[in-house]
Amino acid sequence: MSTFVLVPGFWLGAWAWDEVAAPLHAAGHTVYAVSLPGVAERAGEKGDLGLADHIADLADLLVREDLYEVVLVAHSGACAPVGGVADRMPERIRRVVYLDSGPMIDGGSLYDLWQPGYRALADASVVDGRLPMPSWADLSSHGASVEGLDEATLARIRARATPHPAGAYRDRLRLTGAGAGLPQALVSCSFPLSQVQAMIASGHPWFAGLDGPNWALRELPTGHWPMFSRPADTAAVLAELAAL
Repeated sequence: MSTFVLVPGFWLGAWAWDEVAAPLHAAGHTVYAVSLPGVAERAGEKGDLGLADHIADLADLLVREDLYEVVLVAHSGACAPVGGVADRMPERIRRVVYLDSGPMIDGGSLYDLWQPGYRALADASVVDGRLPMPSWADLSSHGASVEGLDEATLARIRARATPHPAGAYRDRLRLTGAGAGLPQALVSCSFPLSQVQAMIASGHPWFAGLDGPNWALRELPTGHWPMFSRPADTAAVLAELAAL
């Protein structure tokens, strides 16, 4: 059986993984679902929180719980702190999984990846160093598809979402390369796997190395929020990747 650390993307907390964690627990796996500093039940944590705080928090979890052979899962924008802790503590990681996400490059930031219109929207929306969750229309128009989510689920997510520390996407990730050789996987949800493969073939710097022997590529067709739209299938693909 495997040990999973599940890290949600922006605005979400550990609660986002409830329907994924349940079947993993039932199958005998150990699951740690994470709420990062400043988000969800930790929204009251003050200060100028940024990417370094999120990386340190994940590192603290691994040490505090004495975790090794971890399957470390990043949804969406969690790619930055997950990539950071994998680089910092590769000896504790069995596999890194990017769920509708992808690896970061040294010196890159999530802000770099956003379209100019979305950057402007975010810049205008930040309050006290936190970015509130944009409207579903704005998210969808900038690539965060809501396919597979009904109105009740959309309302439930929005009711529990909390503003995200702006430093998490503005700060640049610094990598040593220590985690580059770890077994890794990308699960493509809101865009076809063929598109990922085309980006790899084109030599795009953000996709460099994804055709290497340590990488596994999977497709789970749905929107950008698979833990809500296809939770059982999300759990199944994570378990399959953990068994490789």
